[in-house]
Amino acid sequence: MAKKIGILFGMEDTFPWAFIDKVNELGKGEYIAEPVQIDKLEQGADYGYAVIIDRISQDVPFYRAYLKNAAVNGTYVINNPFWWSADEKFFNNALMSKIGIPLPKTVLLPSHERPTNTSETSFRNLKFPHDWEYIFNYIGFPAYMKPHDGGGWRNVYRVESPEDMWAKHAETEQLVMMVQEEIVFEDYYRVYCLGRKYVHIMPYEPRNPHHLRYATTHQTEGKELEKLLKTITDYTIKMNEALGYDFNTVEFAVRDGIPYAIDFCNPAPDADRNSVGEENFQWIVEHAAKLAIEKAKDYKPGKINIDWGKFVTNQL
Repeated sequence: MAKKIGILFGMEDTFPWAFIDKVNELGKGEYIAEPVQIDKLEQGADYGYAVIIDRISQDVPFYRAYLKNAAVNGTYVINNPFWWSADEKFFNNALMSKIGIPLPKTVLLPSHERPTNTSETSFRNLKFPHDWEYIFNYIGFPAYMKPHDGGGWRNVYRVESPEDMWAKHAETEQLVMMVQEEIVFEDYYRVYCLGRKYVHIMPYEPRNPHHLRYATTHQTEGKELEKLLKTITDYTIKMNEALGYDFNTVEFAVRDGIPYAIDFCNPAPDADRNSVGEENFQWIVEHAAKLAIEKAKDYKPGKINIDWGKFVTNQL
């Protein structure tokens, strides 16, 4: 009997259907891809998927519960829904600092407003005022302020001074924000990483309008470019091995030849043909299908098949 590979997605249109077509082409009847269809969710019930690629559960808690139930029944979920539920950007930075990845200097700030159902006495472990002199000297200005667990460029601020930061921080309400050193870059890259082994490096210009961010090229040349791309490849694999992501993008800002990891928590990254361009789109479709079939081949009924990154497995 053919093994089923499902994809869970929302408004996204170009990638899911191309992925389904590619799996069905490469699977030759042994592996069949389809959109996941849910008409009920019974605790502990197995709905028959060897692999599911998740593109939407970050926005739909019901889907996240569905994927965890599937994982308990042996489905290999890309990406691991338990890890993603626990993950956030500030922790990722802390982890990367321990495995030798260059990073912008980063500090976490308490939320501007107290979380709902808390009071002043809930914060007796926080010193007021914070050591702002140290923080500002450490980070420097200009800097970037962003949610410690957010994504999609939401609530990202460029701050020019302490006064500017405080004013913008007041707009963030209960969000917990982190402040990062600005990396003035010569080159910038967005990097697909699938299965912690397939790497595709894309020149990227985050200052362009969204649909033109991939319409750029390398500024580094020759042997220096060769060395830079090798370093980016090595860092990308090392980072995703630590985090345990099978489908992710990593962003690097290159300053003085050093690639600084800016963003590396994108487990449902943009894969739309209209934004990433045809060449990048064909790469991601081909390799996502290849990875899904590999995981379906390894699927063992009655066994928990999801995988964890080295941060977790090294502690076992």
